[in-house]
Amino acid sequence: MTFETTHSVTLKIWDRSAVDHTLDAVVNDVSARANAPKHHIAVTCSGPNTYTVSLKN
Repeated sequence: MTFETTHSVTLKIWDRSAVDHTLDAVVNDVSARANAPKHHIAVTCSGPNTYTVSLKN
């Protein structure tokens, strides 16, 4: 399950060993698409194994 907009991505990561690598890749992608530095990107756990990566307000 993946939901995307220009400034956010919500995804479900089932493999716990892939969480860090996957979130790092998504942070880089959202940062590039939003033309924002990585420290302006937020990662939140929005449910079991579900993460939202978005541009901070």
